[in-house]
Amino acid sequence: MSDEGAGRVFIVAAPSGAGKTSLVRALISETPGIVMSISHTTRAPRPGENDGEHYHFIDPATYQDMVDQGEFLEHAQVHGNGYGSSRGEVSRAAERGLDLVLEIDWQGAQQAKKLIPDARSIFILPPSRAELAARLRSRAQDSDEVIARRLAGAVAEMRHWDEFDFLVVNDEFDRALEQLKAIICACRLSRAAQSQKLGPLLEDLLGPGETDA
Repeated sequence: MSDEGAGRVFIVAAPSGAGKTSLVRALISETPGIVMSISHTTRAPRPGENDGEHYHFIDPATYQDMVDQGEFLEHAQVHGNGYGSSRGEVSRAAERGLDLVLEIDWQGAQQAKKLIPDARSIFILPPSRAELAARLRSRAQDSDEVIARRLAGAVAEMRHWDEFDFLVVNDEFDRALEQLKAIICACRLSRAAQSQKLGPLLEDLLGPGETDA
């Protein structure tokens, strides 16, 4: 099932530990007409990862060629590996009548917004710094020094909150998920999104030539 007149792009970003990935997966699972952008990467697949499902796994030469040809909406080097979201993902989703979610960081969001100005961006926040630190500690047996470094990085990311269109606090997971769904629904019902789909109805209600916004 798709949403008529789809093709919107939603950017979702968050600091590490805010719960972005779990929220986005639930959003995709429970919201008709929306899919996740599958990123390209030069890193090797991890156990259980499948090409075209978790990532598009490519070699460094192919990655660099895509960068040079301007095929990425956004791209970055992370821990020595290349990552990028391709323009083709947007086109393919639109051709299928689907909205697309880009799950990226704030830097990627800046790049993507330059190329898709009408994309809607959402930033996920943790409920407190203490809770964020607790979530980071629960991920692995890292030293206090590593946790402190990750927390500092998360705080630096959160300073970009005001570059986004919507803010969602992931305190209670179900509530945060409902808020994400509400944002998607509201964007789908905006005048810009509805004007073409409702053209015949507006013409019937208002008369010919009266529907120009």
